[in-house]
Amino acid sequence: MALAIFDLDNTLIAHDSDFLWGEFLVKKGYVDAKEFAATNAKFFEDYKNGTLDIFAYQRFALTPLSRQDAQTLAQWHQEFMAEFIEPILLPKAQALVDSHKAKGDTVMVITATNTFITRPIAKRYGIDILLGTEGEIVDGRYTGEVSGVPTFQEGKVTRLNEWMLENNQNLEGSYFYSDSHNDLPLLKLVTTPVIVDGDDKLLAYAKEHNWQSISLR
Repeated sequence: MALAIFDLDNTLIAHDSDFLWGEFLVKKGYVDAKEFAATNAKFFEDYKNGTLDIFAYQRFALTPLSRQDAQTLAQWHQEFMAEFIEPILLPKAQALVDSHKAKGDTVMVITATNTFITRPIAKRYGIDILLGTEGEIVDGRYTGEVSGVPTFQEGKVTRLNEWMLENNQNLEGSYFYSDSHNDLPLLKLVTTPVIVDGDDKLLAYAKEHNWQSISLR
């Protein structure tokens, strides 16, 4: 069984869930609107430019989680899914996931976004295996710090290698679907890299190397 690996943001969904989570918090008044929105937008630009400090960003993203209990966070995420995520789910993405399952492939999501935000989205597509940035949890509450290696750029390779070792898997016959040049370290390793609605930098690299490019929009 081959691995079929999917990025999440702007690949399986038609926007960035990290950025939208920030927009959700601002809209609901759960954070200081002016300051939080500006910082959220700046980090998003850094991500698109390939200059994101992943630890600084994740501390920013995880801090609001540290101020609430698990029950409140679960309620927030239900609202987030209904209002922000359901409208940007992609039927073509679901069909692609289902086609890999039908072939017997092992389907997984690897995303730089933290697993609090992304696990329900992956499950919405019927994907149970998720590698994402983990927020540290102590006594049932987020601390605002990162636990382990963030799944960003080379970190996706590191975390995937750990997972494959633990699960007796390899990259023979593997696929990786992504939109972002930040994912080039992993795209270069898989058997079949597929660009999905790619950014300009990634599309240019894909053209030079004759990689397949598709749209799920």
